[in-house]
Amino acid sequence: MYLTKEKKEEIFAQYGKSVKDTGSTEGQIALFTYRIQNLTELMKQHKKDQVSERALVGLVGKRRKMLDYLKEKDIERYRAIVKQLGLRK
Repeated sequence: MYLTKEKKEEIFAQYGKSVKDTGSTEGQIALFTYRIQNLTELMKQHKKDQVSERALVGLVGKRRKMLDYLKEKDIERYRAIVKQLGLRK
């Protein structure tokens, strides 16, 4: 499996407030980004996989909602996470 417990802990330790704080907005956005990147690679290999495509679109929507929430609550944290993850050009 591509997303192990150790990988999740690493993501939350790097982007969240702590390893145990899985509810932080930044941590969740980083986790969604990691999952989106993996699904994107899968879609490059299997272009007709409609189930994975639907999951990918759903994850992108969830990440967008989280980013909008963070932008509304704290613009500095929003700018920091976007810059760290390289989401915008």
